[in-house]
Amino acid sequence: MPTWVQLAYLAAGVCFILALKGLSSPRTARRGNLIGAAAAAAATVVVFFQTDLQNVQLIIGAIVIGSVIGAVGARKVQMTQMPQMVALFNGVGGGAAALVALLELSEFLHVGADIESFTAFATAFTVLIGAVSFAGSVVTFAKLQELMTTRPVVFAGMPVVVGLVVVGSIVLTVLLTISPEMPVAVALAVLGLAFGLLLVLPVGGADVPIVISLLNAFTGLTVAASGYILENPLLLIAGTLVGASGTLLTILMAKGMGRSVLNTLFGAFRGGSTLGGGTASDRPVKSATPEDVAIMLGYANRVIIVPGYGLAVAQAQHTLRELVDQLSDRGITIDYAIHPVAGRMPGHMNVLLAEAQVPYEQLREMDDINGEFKSADVVLVVGANDVVNPAARTEPGAPIYGMPILDADHAQQIVFMKRSMRPGFAGIENELLFDPKTTLLFGDAKDTMGKLLNGVKGL
Repeated sequence: MPTWVQLAYLAAGVCFILALKGLSSPRTARRGNLIGAAAAAAATVVVFFQTDLQNVQLIIGAIVIGSVIGAVGARKVQMTQMPQMVALFNGVGGGAAALVALLELSEFLHVGADIESFTAFATAFTVLIGAVSFAGSVVTFAKLQELMTTRPVVFAGMPVVVGLVVVGSIVLTVLLTISPEMPVAVALAVLGLAFGLLLVLPVGGADVPIVISLLNAFTGLTVAASGYILENPLLLIAGTLVGASGTLLTILMAKGMGRSVLNTLFGAFRGGSTLGGGTASDRPVKSATPEDVAIMLGYANRVIIVPGYGLAVAQAQHTLRELVDQLSDRGITIDYAIHPVAGRMPGHMNVLLAEAQVPYEQLREMDDINGEFKSADVVLVVGANDVVNPAARTEPGAPIYGMPILDADHAQQIVFMKRSMRPGFAGIENELLFDPKTTLLFGDAKDTMGKLLNGVKGL
């Protein structure tokens, strides 16, 4: 490999590390994203000058089509649909890595080249894990898009089927490593697709984002293995970075939800995660008008706001910030309590509120603010449900049991802004809605927030 290519790849690798560093903070995330994208683009250009490529027109055509689809998709997708987009892009990456491995194996076999055992193992690993990542990501997309049930899906004998698929995958991986053959590789890809489906189907509710992060780590590892097969050091570096960071994020998210990764993936096999009604309750609740709630907020000393997915769907963050400004002008102390998976993905709610120019200083993480709920006169829950559901502490059979929650129930008064009594993403009823301290404010969050804002202005 020419020296200039090695230096270019080294520079791109350093940029990828700087990009990850930038993405660790909301203040530097945009710059980090641009650095990473520029490095990836430069590395792609290097390949055209370094390698004697064939079918260049087809390659450029595919890049142009993919770039247009990606750019248009990224511009049109709503903030609430970002997790779905991440799942799709991740699945495409894993599937592409598996296809590249199959094509490389076909080329090796076609020219009759000797395949070293480790290269054969890397090929088998890429085919299997890439297929798992692709199929699993498609299911997570379907769950988040509500094209299928968001609840765990299990069937009788599922653990046995999963076990057989795992054993079959191991056997085929060994066979492909010892004696590389295309039929074995294709069969391994099929088993990988089946394993991807079986891996994600039992996961539901707020655990789905954890699986997206895990599959992202899988894709990173397959890209790293592809780098070894293609003898491309930059793919090896980039894949390793994605795999390592995705693995750490998965562990942190699972820890944030109060469970292990294995429990997240296979907890439904014990039957606990299938509980929950999934339908709206007809039990009586206490509701009020926006004017009533405006009075409650306007004469409080301390208010904590819990933003959730419903706020993002209604695009009510700008009106919420105006409301907070009005309350702050009246001398009321205001904080936003941010759950680690508020809005379904880590950092999702921070980005949404940053759009409305909410100061970072007002955003308080769960561990930081949980002890202060008991001193709050009012907690205003806007479109969040599962992250304040006490069932996470009190119902061992609930799908969210063990997940750390925001202790909104410790406040003196709770106001829930909801469209209806429909349960949240986890599909379980929230007892906090029926608490005597709780007042419900029904309606679209943006519309109701506007009425609430006018009510506070009129005090």
